[in-house]
Amino acid sequence: MKKLLTMMVIASAMTLSASAADAVKATLHADQPGAKINREIYGQFSEHLGSCIYGGLWVGKDSPIPNINGYRKDVFEALKALRIPVMRWPGGCFADDYHWMDGIGPQSQRPSLRNNNWGGTIEDNSFGTHEFLNLCEMLGCEPYISGNVGSGTVKEMAQWVEYMTSDGDTPMARLRRQNGRDKAWHVKYFGIGNEAWGCGGNMTPQYYSDLFRKYNTYLRDQGSNKLYRIASGASDYDYDWTKVLMENIGNRMQGISLHYYTCSGWDGSKGSAINFNTDQYYWALGKCLEIEEVIKKHKAIMNEKDPKNTIGLLVDEWGTWWDEEPGTISGHLYQQNALRDAFVAALSLNVFHRHTDRVKMANIAQVVNVLQSMILTDQEGTGHMVLTPTYHVFEMYTPFQEATYLPIDIESEIIQVSKAYFKEKEGAKDAGYRPCPLLSASAAKTKDGSVVLSLTNVSLDQDKTIEIQLNGMEAKTVSGRILTSKNVADFNDFQHPDIVAPKEFKDAKLKKGILTLKVPAKSIIVLSLK
Repeated sequence: MKKLLTMMVIASAMTLSASAADAVKATLHADQPGAKINREIYGQFSEHLGSCIYGGLWVGKDSPIPNINGYRKDVFEALKALRIPVMRWPGGCFADDYHWMDGIGPQSQRPSLRNNNWGGTIEDNSFGTHEFLNLCEMLGCEPYISGNVGSGTVKEMAQWVEYMTSDGDTPMARLRRQNGRDKAWHVKYFGIGNEAWGCGGNMTPQYYSDLFRKYNTYLRDQGSNKLYRIASGASDYDYDWTKVLMENIGNRMQGISLHYYTCSGWDGSKGSAINFNTDQYYWALGKCLEIEEVIKKHKAIMNEKDPKNTIGLLVDEWGTWWDEEPGTISGHLYQQNALRDAFVAALSLNVFHRHTDRVKMANIAQVVNVLQSMILTDQEGTGHMVLTPTYHVFEMYTPFQEATYLPIDIESEIIQVSKAYFKEKEGAKDAGYRPCPLLSASAAKTKDGSVVLSLTNVSLDQDKTIEIQLNGMEAKTVSGRILTSKNVADFNDFQHPDIVAPKEFKDAKLKKGILTLKVPAKSIIVLSLK
């Protein structure tokens, strides 16, 4: 992407040069189509963690909260509107503690379990394989199952695949029919373990590679169901993990995962989701954008070992990770979601668009009530639900799914932001800096021939007039919506559900192949050009 600016390093309050008020030039290259933007980049992640499942997706058939066969009705309808392409389950760290046979059969007869990873919560196992796969069918999305390598067995995992996908006269297919499901489900994506370097077993990449090969041997395709086998990949900057797996597993896997969180650290406070200063605001944007360099380095390793690009890179955990909200249950990772989080979502999705040649899936963490969620539900059980600013970004970006990527060059002022979230911590002065462009854009051509264009201005105080040269296309109409608010710490709650919500955007004009618009500070705009 073209960038035009004198670089600045500012340790505290950030000010912009006088040139920031000038019109910004951009060029959209509709005559240079790139790769398809895989719809799976807009994937979701649902873990048995806090109230993501129980109280979020699932309330049970007897709940006074309106539901559809136990699935919370308002949450289901909101997720249906997102056109979710793929949903990951049951974890996360929970996956390597989960034994699937405890979650089948009559719900009243299922054994309870203690969620050892997340707060020690006792769960009744009423949401299991049938409930998850039936939900995916209702939503029209692909299920992504994470199998238990950490505390499970090869036999247990192989039988789970057979139970879900065999239509033959096999022992597990007969058991499934006995439990009320005659026809096998379609299950494409299957993860062989999760975070094997950490909560999934604290393994070395060499040891995990051998385990993958062993488990994979017995995960047999059943009938016409073909598994897309996903290896437990690296945490952000661990490039050696990717190298070892590419060398030792190779084409036995169809995908390798990558986890990357916008998080200030794993010890002590991570900072509040809604109480932060200017430096901490820009820190989050710089940190989330660093995923592009991380992806590039993992891609380079994969390209060397897989020049034909047969193995996908799946960012199956990403998003912001802040402190839990005061007064909520420890270990449940319930956090609010501000306009700052919406910017993290938009900037990250723009990065994924640029690397869709190798990035085949991404799953934001998590879908309801956990971390950077789409939806928050009332923890008191009163039935209230609210859509987060991040939800609105995903909804506004739905036209990008399966569209063809189009390059766009845009001039952007760039600031350098500290790598230290807490300036008062020891060593903060020596932490170094990250670049943070104030403008970001992405464009794609949809199947109906229209062009979808997103523009994000993360500046706190500088509106931008942008002139976009449209090369290789003739647009006659432009329409769009804008997501913004008075403050980047603004959020939606049950009393005020629409503080941050999309509105119609009318300040865009087309003339002689040039699109001109004013992009306010603190805003995300998505346009349709026809």
